[in-house]
Formats: sequence, C-alpha cells, structure tokens
Amino acid sequence: MALLPLGQAFEHYARTLAPLSVQRVPLELALGSVLAESPKARIALPRFTQSAMDGYAVRAADGVASRQLIGTAAAGSPAGVHVGPGQAVRILTGGMLPDGADAVARQEIVERDGHGICLRQAVRVGDEVRREGEELLAGTVLAHAGQRVTSGLVAALAMAGVDTLDVHRRPRIAVLVTGDEVLRVGHPLGPGQIYDANGPLLRSWFVEHGYGEPVVAYVPDDEAALEEALSAALDSADLVVTSGGVSVGDRDYVPAVADRLGVRASFWKVAQKPGKPLWYGVRDGKALLGMPGNPAAVLVCLVVHARAVLSHLEGETAVQPVWSQGVLTESMDADAQRDRLVRMRLDLGDGTARLHLLPKQESHMLSNLASAHVLAWLPARDEAFKAGERVAWVPI
Repeated sequence: MALLPLGQAFEHYARTLAPLSVQRVPLELALGSVLAESPKARIALPRFTQSAMDGYAVRAADGVASRQLIGTAAAGSPAGVHVGPGQAVRILTGGMLPDGADAVARQEIVERDGHGICLRQAVRVGDEVRREGEELLAGTVLAHAGQRVTSGLVAALAMAGVDTLDVHRRPRIAVLVTGDEVLRVGHPLGPGQIYDANGPLLRSWFVEHGYGEPVVAYVPDDEAALEEALSAALDSADLVVTSGGVSVGDRDYVPAVADRLGVRASFWKVAQKPGKPLWYGVRDGKALLGMPGNPAAVLVCLVVHARAVLSHLEGETAVQPVWSQGVLTESMDADAQRDRLVRMRLDLGDGTARLHLLPKQESHMLSNLASAHVLAWLPARDEAFKAGERVAWVPI
C-alpha cells in the first residue's frame, strides 16, 4: 500500500468530519470554545460621552476665563447639572460629560481658586473627551463564527454587553494505551517492562490544550479486551486516540478491531517520519486516530494530526495546525520517501525564527522535549537541507 502524503491527510479530515452540535453557554464558560455565531455588541462603546482623564468639564468657547465650580462627576456618578457660560464641573476619568460641556481641561493646566478655577491655556472642543460610540456602535459584529474564544475576546464581549454565546460543543476524548509491556510510573518494573510515557503524554496534551481530562484506559495486547474497550470509547467520545497496535505485528489489532466495530477506514500509513503507521477512520461522525506506540511518534501525531481533527470537530475557520516559516541554522539530512517532522529549538532573538536541531530524534526518544519548542516540516526530497533554508514549523 502506497504511503499517503502528509498534506493529503489534512484533506481526509476536511472531507470526513463535521462540526459538533451547537450549544448556548454563559460567556464565562465559553473560553476555548469555537463560535457558532457572529456575536454583536449590545451597547455602544463608549456607552456615553465621558472624560478621558482627570480634570474639569468646561465650554471651550469660554477660553481661559475664570469659571465657577458647580459639581463633580466621577465614574458611575454623573454630576446631574448643566454647564453654562462661566461654569465648570470637576470630572474624573470615565465620568459622564455633563450637558453643556464640550471639552475637558486636564488638571495640569488648571489652577484652583476657592470655588472656582482658571485655565492657564485654552482648550478646543473635544479635548480629552471620549465620544459615545466612537469605538463601536450597538449592533457591531465583534467576532465571527469559526473563531476560537480567547480571554481577550471574552473581555471585549463582556464590555459590549454580550453575556451568552452559541458555540460548538467541546469534543469528548477517550485514550486507549495498548501494550503488555507498559507499566505506569511509580510501580516496580518486571522483566521486559518499560514505563509508559504515552498515557501521561496524551492526557497532559489534551489538558494543556483546553480539552479537560480525557478518559484514559490501559488495554493489554488482547483482541477481545481491545474490542470491548474500543467499543465503549466510541460510544462515549467524539475523538478516540489509541497508542500502539496499528502496525503489522502479530499483536497489532487496532485496524481489524476498528473494522469490526464499523469504523470506516479513511487511511492507514502516512509518508511522515516519525509516525508512519498512523491509522484514521470515522464512525457516525466520531474520529479514531490509531497512533504508533513510540512516544515521539505519538507527540508528532498529536501536534500535527490531532490538532487538525479537533479543529474540524469544533468548526474552526482557521484550521489547525497553522504553520509558520523559519530558517534552519545548520544543514540536515533529507528523506527521499517521507516528510520529516523534526523536534527543534526556536530562537526569535533577532526577530527571525531560527530553528536549531536537537539531538536524539529517534521515535522512541523523548528526552529532547525538555528543550524542544517546535516541529519543523522537512518535505521528502533527495538532496539534504542547507543552513539558511526556510521551512515550515508549528509549536509543540
């Protein structure tokens, strides 16, 4: 079977996945979700004409003549008076500009004299004033469907009076870690056993990216046990991720079991290194990503493939992962048959994204993750990559 080019894997996700159902949630619970609507401001910003700083609300036409103080306007406490000729109101930042006033004299150019003030210089109409609606009017679209809700957007929506949002439901995620040889850290190892990195990696990656705690189960190399666990996971989750069991060994049961459970295979084996044996299929809109067992391959498949799957399930317009451009700082070998996804250190010190190769790149090695910032995408080709070449990269 020919290996699927990496770029075509993204096309498979786009064709086979649809956004999850829409739900209305309070604004404070929408962080990290993807909008299913284009929310509009419910009030103008600013909501009323106000002072941009501490000073005195005045009529610009009065020039530098003395003025009588007739009140105070603070944020949330309007003065409730009309400013006539020769009058002024003490006003603080954010205070509503009283009727009759058309400018604010900042306090640095004002001298107090008993119950009055005198300006050391004239002001113009509109000085130090924030006009009602100058930022936006009620009904202005603040964001668009398909946009992920960030903390900054939460603040902008709250300021504009938006208290609920229609968003796509966050995906439910299940993880199956397969293998008789893996043991959770903290237990004594027996002959031939190794500590499991995939379970902690998968769990922490989904938590780190805002998807909450996935359901994690450990499954022995037993076909019946895998079928039971995978069936339960497909019934409860929108994305099921398995580690191990997808290659061509005697105990690689995932493809056959998935087929029996009605998961329609979309592809198996991608022209990438590491992570070639990746298996992907869909059942009733639910995605199954069968990842290899080597931990570095699992990380690559999470960063590159799981991000794309989740992006489609959530209806994100800017489908992830989004690749940036950087410069290699040294020459690197190429692979004529497969795209390489290489862990690298990113340096932005001079404003240019410079990519530094890290040692220990084999698929069973993870120790360089203590220093790795990004994955660099080195397309398959015969000739080596030279220092100074530009390649795509994505944050880990």
